[in-house]
Amino acid sequence: MSVNENLENAIISAVRTGVEDRDVAVAFSGGLDSGLVAAIAKDYARSVTLYTSGKDESYDVVMARDMSEKLGLPWLHIPITKDNIESRLREMISITGTSSPLTLSFELPLFFVCRTVHERYIIGGQGSDELFAGYSRYVGMSDEELSRAMKTDLGKLITSTIPHETRVANHFGKTLLYPYIDPVVTMQVGAMDVADLKPKDADSRKILLKQIARDLGYPYIAEKRKKAAQYGSGTMDLVREVAADKGMTYHELVDSIYKEIFD
Repeated sequence: MSVNENLENAIISAVRTGVEDRDVAVAFSGGLDSGLVAAIAKDYARSVTLYTSGKDESYDVVMARDMSEKLGLPWLHIPITKDNIESRLREMISITGTSSPLTLSFELPLFFVCRTVHERYIIGGQGSDELFAGYSRYVGMSDEELSRAMKTDLGKLITSTIPHETRVANHFGKTLLYPYIDPVVTMQVGAMDVADLKPKDADSRKILLKQIARDLGYPYIAEKRKKAAQYGSGTMDLVREVAADKGMTYHELVDSIYKEIFD
């Protein structure tokens, strides 16, 4: 059995363990990571519903609508608007105590999902960028630089991002599933030569995940390009607009909300 087959089986097993015989919500951006998870989940879950939070006709919403049709799975758009984003931002800060404007911006879409869905279990693509060299800044790094950067980013995910998301999920009575950072998956990736993960250009990022998607019969998932959550969903544009209306930068808006709540 090849390394890719072992990795493919590990990812399938991680998804299956999390979703089998359960009603599952997918935090769905319409990209490779959540698309592959959704495609595998539909073979094992009792039901799978895709949820995409974002500005009307944002990149993620358009891509997710298209992919949901290809996957044959029910899809729901959770609107993020100028009218609701500040109150949700305030609510998330209150629940999590997070003060990082960057973290808050890319976590807003998942916050909307956790707040909205009726399913207890929510699965998504978190962790794939760190494990499979998905960030654009990885392109052009040496093997040593890439290995160091990926370890640092995975550490941030585990020590900062996931605790934030867990506080949100617990508040709404949800359980988040992270198949890409399942111990067996991370063990398989950790045993690989970093050169096998290294992207030569933007199109070769997460090349192993793309190959697995093709092997499982989903070439259209492998071909999907993804934007960072705060840009693909349109949330960054919206929070900047809200802040500008108050004569503030986005960072100043976050700081003012944080101080109102905790000072």
